[in-house]
Amino acid sequence: MNLAEGVQIISFGVLAVMLIGAALGVVLSSSIVYSAFLLGGVFISIAGMYLLLNADFVAAAQVLIYVGAVNVLILFAIMLVNKRQDFAPFPSAGVRKVLTGVVSIGLFGLLSAMVLATPWAYSTTPVAGESSIVLIGEHFFSDFLLPFELASILLLMAMVGAIILARREYLPDQVSPSTVLTLPERPRELVSAGRDSQD
Repeated sequence: MNLAEGVQIISFGVLAVMLIGAALGVVLSSSIVYSAFLLGGVFISIAGMYLLLNADFVAAAQVLIYVGAVNVLILFAIMLVNKRQDFAPFPSAGVRKVLTGVVSIGLFGLLSAMVLATPWAYSTTPVAGESSIVLIGEHFFSDFLLPFELASILLLMAMVGAIILARREYLPDQVSPSTVLTLPERPRELVSAGRDSQD
């Protein structure tokens, strides 16, 4: 973005504080629902940093895909699967916490060394060039056409599978060998009769 240097620094500081605070909330929150909401805050903060780097398409994709699709999917999965029951703690929970702390400190040390060793010189003048959306579109439909189409076919197969699984209203406990590869459903007359009786 073509902003003044002071505005960029302040914006980066605000986004960095939001990102670190939300990430700590994701890890340290005792409620998994709050962790999922804070994960959305992490994604939005990263999208703001992409905007500061003039990556407008990547920022929009970050909001649409990660916040609008992945985070909502995580929330739905949590609310549908989350069972209110007490889990017995593992006997080796203390050892796991120590190992997790060691690995986290090691990763933090590696990232800190990379940050200190990287030359962060930058120019304040914006580089005039072609829009990132145009460049990404050209690469999608020239160099990466086959992976792009394969990904769309894979997503279509996943959507059709989800529709088929959602339409199954009855699955018997004992499945005979002749119906192993079929997806039995209730007859529509029984389903409509059951709904009428409930009304």
